[in-house]
Amino acid sequence: MDLGIRGKRALVCASSKGLGLGCARALAEAGVDLVMNARGAEALEAAAKDIREAFGVEVVTVATDVTTEAGQAKVLEAAGDVDILVTNAGGPPPGMWSDWDREDFIKALDANMLTPIALMKALLPGMMERGWGRVVNITSQSVKAPIAVLGLSNSARAGLTGYVAGTSRQVAGKGVNINNLLPGIHATDRADSLDKAAAQAEGRPFEEVRAEREASLPAGRYGTKEEFGAACAFLCSQHAGFIVGQNILLDGGNVNATL
Repeated sequence: MDLGIRGKRALVCASSKGLGLGCARALAEAGVDLVMNARGAEALEAAAKDIREAFGVEVVTVATDVTTEAGQAKVLEAAGDVDILVTNAGGPPPGMWSDWDREDFIKALDANMLTPIALMKALLPGMMERGWGRVVNITSQSVKAPIAVLGLSNSARAGLTGYVAGTSRQVAGKGVNINNLLPGIHATDRADSLDKAAAQAEGRPFEEVRAEREASLPAGRYGTKEEFGAACAFLCSQHAGFIVGQNILLDGGNVNATL
């Protein structure tokens, strides 16, 4: 399917690896020029080089921490008048409700709520003026079904979801669509770290914990960054203009809900 976005320009955050990289590659395959951001310059440059060679699109890299004000300013300067924004940031560490204090919540809010909001506030006016734009926020399945040990993530991402619910309906009439993608367990570094932590806590082999967790999913496996990226690219396409303010699960059926 031709997504109809060849020649558009996208800012994809945290895109040197994992789900962000999956989104960047899928957009590049559709002919979209990229501004890629990540904290680590080496991995970012390697990912950008691969994309340039594979798809022949323009790729600008910005190695910075986008969760800081200085990082946001740097990314936005490089982004300019982008047509597509994909927000993404690693989730805060797991723990129990009694482990976290105010500063832990502030860090989670900065990364997983306030940063996406700041980027949207900066870029939405230009999209609205031009009459076309797409925003996809990578959040989590925990927005639909909270995960007890990820209370920081549950809280921050739920806040972003509420912001998007109202904002998306205010800008849709200008040709700008905002939606959220809610990943379940995908084969990324984040899944590895959570499985390793569980294995260590339970005193069991990593492979045993991983196999058990995969078997618990209706799909019987973890998701891939490629299929996640394809879903993101579709939401950024010309065909997604009537999808507004939605929270779309990509979780292999893990969230057991009718709606």
